[in-house]
Amino acid sequence: MKVTVWNENRHEKQNETVAGIYPNGIHGTIAAFLHESGFDTRTATLDEPEHGLTDDVLAETDVLVWWGHKAHEEVKDDIAEKVKQRVLDGMGLVVLHSAHFSKVFKKLMGTSCDLKWREADDRERIWVVDPSHPITEGLGEFIELEKEEMYGEHFDIPAPDELIFVSWFEGGEVFRSGATFKRGKGKIFYFRPGHETYPTYHNKEIQRVITNGVNWAANRNTPSPTYGNRKPLENISDK
Repeated sequence: MKVTVWNENRHEKQNETVAGIYPNGIHGTIAAFLHESGFDTRTATLDEPEHGLTDDVLAETDVLVWWGHKAHEEVKDDIAEKVKQRVLDGMGLVVLHSAHFSKVFKKLMGTSCDLKWREADDRERIWVVDPSHPITEGLGEFIELEKEEMYGEHFDIPAPDELIFVSWFEGGEVFRSGATFKRGKGKIFYFRPGHETYPTYHNKEIQRVITNGVNWAANRNTPSPTYGNRKPLENISDK
């Protein structure tokens, strides 16, 4: 399976704390543990030509992992539309943390995707609410993160096809932190944790969720429907 990990790669260049946590970039850290799990991984970043998402790259990508935060508006509309179309055509999409506000995710959801937030070192407890789902394989009842950015309800997304995780935060808020959606032939997994100033993507349980999410989102050679006016498959008898 071929996986492309996309990241703005801006915080890592501008913030020493982030650079210290992710010396190879958030994209590099995620691509590395996915590669260790057996995926054929590549990375792409905002400042590359076509944001690293050329037609050839997208055509070869089975699952795209997307992390963005401070530069959503710098993503070109035509590239976001091209990614959306690839999802509709069957490419899997794993949307991480603040990529809830990315052009790609908002196009696919059709809503504002807005929420409450706070940076105050909240403890986060991510509860598994669908223990039978393959994305939860290998986990316990919950994942606990000592410090994370808080996201709180209401999260302005359509009702998920499946709700997999719900987070509780030390400040009292809750959040639908793991949800899946289907659009066209594509499968989408949104997973909340991953603020850039915390080492969240070094956490083995978080890595397990993302790895499971990539496996789940891959298109398993599903049939391609056809549309429009069609000739009958059988002879239609006169009535």
